[in-house]
Amino acid sequence: MATRQRESSFTSCSSTSSCDADDEGVRGTCEDASLCKRFAVSIGYWHDPYIQHFVRLSKERKAPEINRGYFARVHGVSQLIKAFLRKTECHCQIINLGAGMDTTFWRLKMQASPIQPHSRTAFRGHTSDGWTHTGFKEICCYWSRSPRPVSTGRETKEILPTLLIAECVLVYMTPEQSANLLKWAANSFEVAMFINYEQVNMGDRFGQIMIENLRRRQCDLAGVETCKSLESQKERLLSNGWETASAVDMMELYSKLPRAEVSRIESLEFLDEMELLEQLMQHYCLCWATKGGNELGLKEITY
Repeated sequence: MATRQRESSFTSCSSTSSCDADDEGVRGTCEDASLCKRFAVSIGYWHDPYIQHFVRLSKERKAPEINRGYFARVHGVSQLIKAFLRKTECHCQIINLGAGMDTTFWRLKMQASPIQPHSRTAFRGHTSDGWTHTGFKEICCYWSRSPRPVSTGRETKEILPTLLIAECVLVYMTPEQSANLLKWAANSFEVAMFINYEQVNMGDRFGQIMIENLRRRQCDLAGVETCKSLESQKERLLSNGWETASAVDMMELYSKLPRAEVSRIESLEFLDEMELLEQLMQHYCLCWATKGGNELGLKEITY
């Protein structure tokens, strides 16, 4: 998917040992997230028959605000994916960056039979195509129908509309590295959409505590300066080749959830402190950007 010339742009570790340490911390957050999702699924927040095959059910009960936060995350990303599939009539491909133990492919497969896997490749350090990643657990590619490459002389370009998903991935890269990745994506696909879920509003005390807690676990948020605000999140996308960019914090997204669904999940367990939920949700956001696809109406996708 990339040329060797891009190798240096994605290199951030000065030694193999420091890379391994960073990777270990990131893998820890991946496992924690999967455990939280498994617990939320077990008490009925959403249906996912596949998560049980990735992680065991934790004996530790997760806090209600954590469960509601993951529900909003899964629901928000899922809605944007479904909107993209509707606009493209499933004639598209999806690249899930940092997929880790994410079950999106199987849940989509359960809902739409045309979806087929293309590749699932673990990325650790240097790869055969010259890319070097820090914090990328895995990349999962899948498409709904066979892609039709088109020759442009020296190279072959993929003409399928492409959706790229990054959930808590870019924040582990330096701003320069994430910018290079976003530029590559914008330059590589004529019709595309990018979904990014990660931290926001990290300049306040609550955000600093989040950063400090992760550092204690040897997990550094190298790209946290890009997570200052919703505006900084959108500007990163617009300045790196994307034509439109939108962003909402997760509290705003939560307020837009279908009332029936909110009533259902809020009846699952009692939440004592609404303020804590609001603080947590205001420090995560869902961003999406589009390029091309005017005839498909990609610019119209909203939440």
